[in-house]
Amino acid sequence: MDVVSDAVSVIRTGRPHAARTRRTAPWGLRFPVTREVGFHVVLQGRCWLLLAGRKPVPLGAGDVVLVLHGHEIALADSPDTELVDVAPDMDDTWVSAPDTAGGAGDLTLLMCGSYHLDRAGAHPLLAELPAFMHLPRRVGSRMALNSVVDLLGDELDQRRPGTDAAIPALLDTMLLYILRAWYQDHAPRGTGSWAAALADPTVGSALQDMHAEPAATWTVERLSRRAGVSRSAFSRRFTELVGRPPMAYLTWWRMTTAGRILRDDDAPLQAVAERVGYSSEFAFNRAFKREFGVSPGAYRRRGTGRQATASPA
Repeated sequence: MDVVSDAVSVIRTGRPHAARTRRTAPWGLRFPVTREVGFHVVLQGRCWLLLAGRKPVPLGAGDVVLVLHGHEIALADSPDTELVDVAPDMDDTWVSAPDTAGGAGDLTLLMCGSYHLDRAGAHPLLAELPAFMHLPRRVGSRMALNSVVDLLGDELDQRRPGTDAAIPALLDTMLLYILRAWYQDHAPRGTGSWAAALADPTVGSALQDMHAEPAATWTVERLSRRAGVSRSAFSRRFTELVGRPPMAYLTWWRMTTAGRILRDDDAPLQAVAERVGYSSEFAFNRAFKREFGVSPGAYRRRGTGRQATASPA
């Protein structure tokens, strides 16, 4: 897998939730702060995105909004419309207000939902993302994201055999396309940013190698040779952009990968150790405890391991 896909797969848990709702003006919905990642897509019509302390943002058909870091937002047909609170249910999914709520004005069709996250060991590239993203639909660009949005709208509009399997898969794909689009269009390219690390030919290729084969016998010399630069130049550039030396990052990623396996799989500890590059279970235990503060066995007994967090920096 690539770095962005890996970063998402480490923290994604459970099945994403989505619901389609029709609104006729006047209408206004206030979404409270939640620990989940929320998303809102305008499938038809137009509305306004309202955030405290910011100017209202107009949204059109195909626009996508992603809320990552616990930010209260509202959607409404007009910035002046009175807002109605939307309450989360016991499963942290949204309970939509009645369909076709509002008056007799213009129709807006929305898709709103959330992704469940376990932020233990979250990849540092996700920490660079803003509290919310707005990706407007543009003719001739982001064709893949636009296609996924269209497919989701179609599946939610007409439930057919296979819809229950198609929607979660499409939602996961949409999240990856949203992040890809943001990194391509909006991420800072300065020193020390993950966008710069991923775009850098030397560092980006090394990161892809580590993520593709975390169990491989990587060394600074081997990685620098594959990148076509000297050891010193490679180490300096990698540390500058990623924030830690190559081998320190590799160890952290191996332990984070192990944590995901322990959370989702009942494989024996020796097998987990081998999958992340350790032939010795003892050495694996020491490395894991150094990163997470608990042994692999204790981490697994905690269920999802939410109480143990490895430091990515």
